[in-house]
Amino acid sequence: MPPSAVELSIIVPVYNEEHSLGVLYGEVCRALEPLQTSFEILFVDDRSTDRSLQVLLELRQQDPRVRIVRLSRNFGQTAAMAAGFDAAHGSIVVTLDGDLQNDPADIPRMVEQIHRGADIVAGWRKRRHDGLFLRRLPSLVANRLIAYITKTQIHDTGCTLKAFRRELLKNMRIYAEQHRFLPVLSRASGARVVELVVGHRPRRFGKSKYGISRALRVFLDLLSIQLITSFAGRPLQYFGLFALPFLLFSLLILAFGTIDFRRMTLVGDWLPFVGFSAFLFGSLALHFVLCGLLSELAVRASGYHRTALSRRILARSRTEGGP
Repeated sequence: MPPSAVELSIIVPVYNEEHSLGVLYGEVCRALEPLQTSFEILFVDDRSTDRSLQVLLELRQQDPRVRIVRLSRNFGQTAAMAAGFDAAHGSIVVTLDGDLQNDPADIPRMVEQIHRGADIVAGWRKRRHDGLFLRRLPSLVANRLIAYITKTQIHDTGCTLKAFRRELLKNMRIYAEQHRFLPVLSRASGARVVELVVGHRPRRFGKSKYGISRALRVFLDLLSIQLITSFAGRPLQYFGLFALPFLLFSLLILAFGTIDFRRMTLVGDWLPFVGFSAFLFGSLALHFVLCGLLSELAVRASGYHRTALSRRILARSRTEGGP
């Protein structure tokens, strides 16, 4: 099938899921074939150490709609999804886990929301079948924190089952644990995000690859995303906030180091030390201001201010593909 003929791409990151892949393939085909639309199933092997690759190759021999991307080493889920985005051909891209906990039967409803005008459909695992203390409780706290900081009201940012218009993913670069923040990043360019309750099933094979240590990485990525979404459009103001305390401290050193306020006279005994200290903190303030100015130039040169263009692309895609 030529790439231009593919309408729907299903991206499945895979790491040591040899027992799940055959079952998942069958479920995806049963869910999508009634739609009477062309689709591909793109498995991204994150350098599995079991027989996952062999199983995928067998599926590829049986069905040409199966495509395989294999990473050079184990990079993690976000890198696997990014590789899938680059290789996908469909105008609509759907991501889901390879462990069978996401239900492929929810994909048609998500595709329908895209046709109705949504740009991203985020799955919400309202009833999760995971451990309370190691999975559900940390996820609940993380989701509340992400919603509070980013002002994006999504109940379940960690749900891999999502659907996207491909135009949103073309120039989006993600790393670390940032796949969960795709709705937040896309919303900054005017994307319409819709949330849909989806099914969640107990894990049938193997064990979860995510632990409580992942929470720290997610928190650090949250700070990075907040910087991108809130301050990337006005970096001078952001660096100005860093410069202000150093500037005030420099002025205070000059004031209290050179003036005797009891006698209202100048003090010259410590003038070299006072002058050096004031110069040091003043230089730090100037450094942050200059960084802000350089960031303003870099932001404009890199084309960050393409929100209007993104909105025109989205408006055109809605006109061509739906209301």
